[in-house]
Amino acid sequence: MKTTAEVAQQLVHNCENPVQREGMSDLYHPDCVSVEAMAPPGSSPEYKGVAAIKAKHEWWEANFEVHSTSADGPYINGDRFSVIFGMDVTEKASGERTQMQEVALYEVRDGQIVREEFQMKPMG
Repeated sequence: MKTTAEVAQQLVHNCENPVQREGMSDLYHPDCVSVEAMAPPGSSPEYKGVAAIKAKHEWWEANFEVHSTSADGPYINGDRFSVIFGMDVTEKASGERTQMQEVALYEVRDGQIVREEFQMKPMG
């Protein structure tokens, strides 16, 4: 079973490389809950299960062009860790380019992520 630190390091590695979705099945508990700072129109900010979280990522990729990303962390505290993500993205529908930061808080149980929560800070 992986420690919280091992899970955290692997998640950051996956996010910094093009393997984020592929690593979800190993790092995330099948019943994991993800809570977004903002939800797509007509959607709940809460996603339950790995399939729903993967679908959320597919929606993001379909609606935003990602120019660059960064991951600062992980910052570990017991069975939780956080990562500060930076993003430079363009919304495909409007063409509006935005830079933002997002703090993600993860909870690990039995070597897998069971909950993630995001808080976003628009940067302009």
